[in-house]
Amino acid sequence: MAQQEIESGADETRRESLGWIGRVGLAAGLTAAYGTLAAYMGRFLFPARPPETGWMFVTQAAEIPEGEALLYRTPSGRTVNITRQGGGDAFLALSSTCPHLGCQVHWQPQNNRFFCPCHNGVFTPQGEAIGGPPAESGQSLPQYSLKVDRGLLFIEVALDELALGPGEVLESPPEAPRGPGHDPCLYCTLPKSDSSERQEA
Repeated sequence: MAQQEIESGADETRRESLGWIGRVGLAAGLTAAYGTLAAYMGRFLFPARPPETGWMFVTQAAEIPEGEALLYRTPSGRTVNITRQGGGDAFLALSSTCPHLGCQVHWQPQNNRFFCPCHNGVFTPQGEAIGGPPAESGQSLPQYSLKVDRGLLFIEVALDELALGPGEVLESPPEAPRGPGHDPCLYCTLPKSDSSERQEA
C-alpha cells in the first residue's frame, strides 16, 4: 500500500513536471512567434529612413554643351548620363544602365533620345521608356538630383559614397568589338586611361 502511494506520488510529480515543461515550451514558442511578427510589423510601420546624402562635384557646367551628354561614374561604380537640355542650367542626370537587362544606355543627340543597343530600348530625354522591352514593361531610367553652384555641377549621392572618394568623368564608351564571340551588350564603359590602353592593345 505504502509503495503504491509512493508510485502514485511519483506519477503526479512526473505529470506536474511534464505539464510545467509543456507550458514553458508553449510560452517560449508564442513569444518567439509574436516577437517575429512584431519585428516585421515594426519594419512596415516604421520603415528605415533614407540614407543621408551630400553633393559631389562632377564638372564645370560650361563643359557640357547644350544638347550633349557627359558620362559620369559615381564612387560606388554606378554610371550616369548627364545631359544639358536647353539653355541655362537645364541639366538632367539619368542612370546609364538599362532597367531591362543592365546594358549601357547611350545619349543620341541627333535623335534626341537615349538608346539601349542590346534590345532596341528607347527612352525620351527625360528617361521615360517609349520603345523596346523597357517600354513594354514600363521601366524608365532612374533619375539623380543635380545642382549648379557658381558654374560648378554637382550630383547628389549617399554620404557613404562620398567617403569612397571622387567620382570620375568617363569617355563616351568606345565602339564595341563586333563579330563572333563579341557581345556588344557586355562591353563596359571605361575610364579615359583604361579606354585608351584598351584601344592601343
